[in-house]
Amino acid sequence: MEDDIKSSSEDLESVKAILNKARAEVGKVIIGQQNVIDRCLIAIFTGNHVLIEGVPGVAKTLLVRTMARVLGCDFSRIQFTPDLMPSDITGTNVFNMKESAFHLVKGAIFTSFLLADEINRAPAKTQSALLQAMQERVVTIDGVNHVLPAEFTVFATQNPIEYEGTYPLPEAQKDRFLLKVEMDYPEREEELELAARSLGTESPEAMLERGVVEPVLQVGELDKVRQALRGITIKDELSAYVVDLIRQSRSIDSIEVGAGPRATQALLLSSRALAALEGRDFVTPDDIRTMAYPVLTHRLVLRPEYEIEGITVAEAIGKLMEKVAVPR
Repeated sequence: MEDDIKSSSEDLESVKAILNKARAEVGKVIIGQQNVIDRCLIAIFTGNHVLIEGVPGVAKTLLVRTMARVLGCDFSRIQFTPDLMPSDITGTNVFNMKESAFHLVKGAIFTSFLLADEINRAPAKTQSALLQAMQERVVTIDGVNHVLPAEFTVFATQNPIEYEGTYPLPEAQKDRFLLKVEMDYPEREEELELAARSLGTESPEAMLERGVVEPVLQVGELDKVRQALRGITIKDELSAYVVDLIRQSRSIDSIEVGAGPRATQALLLSSRALAALEGRDFVTPDDIRTMAYPVLTHRLVLRPEYEIEGITVAEAIGKLMEKVAVPR
């Protein structure tokens, strides 16, 4: 028993070291955006997916490419467009005349880290091609199931200011994302640093291409880290607090559609990962309250009359947290 406890403790210390090292390595390329980096790491290390919302040019693609390099994972990118077909994502069987047989030509989805760029530009039929893969990590082509890597993670992006010609994500698909992360403009000092580096040989893109970023994990090791996170302690009263928060979201006047049970799982998992990022082996109420916003923002639907009055989803989340007592 003592050996098991010691082994678990050593695993957690190793996870904390890996998370801190990953933070530092990504920070060599991505200037600022620490909050976004942390949220993406939380999604990755809980085995889930993340929806990133940000204007063009804030380094969303570079962020995902850098994380793939740091965590020893493959990377693919799909630019979603109105004419994109599901087979363009998943792949298709092509007939080989010489061999008189069909051969599978795999799509970009067969990777570890997939950047689904401007996912809301493709129609629902194409968006839905990701649903099975995100939930089950399996792709079905012509009735045959093809297993995706255990590390498979979708980073979907949206432009928050340009909606012409877009197709809003259905609620069922948004619910598949653990978190919604808003990637804003950098601070002035950070943008000054970016400007200075861009004029020399240390631009973020050049540093990534030169191999300045060092991998902190080898291929296949990510799953071991995910398993070790299970050693983070969440007390029963905190689990009950999470359940009460999610249930309260279904009783707020301004919210038409509250969060479902998957949100409970998402809040528990993300709070546990945040505790590890902060160097702790236990979850606090502050971890839960911090993660409630990115977990719930894309899952709640406001009533139209409240939207007209200017009420935001963030304000509604603040209201529901006021109504649930914090465990002492």
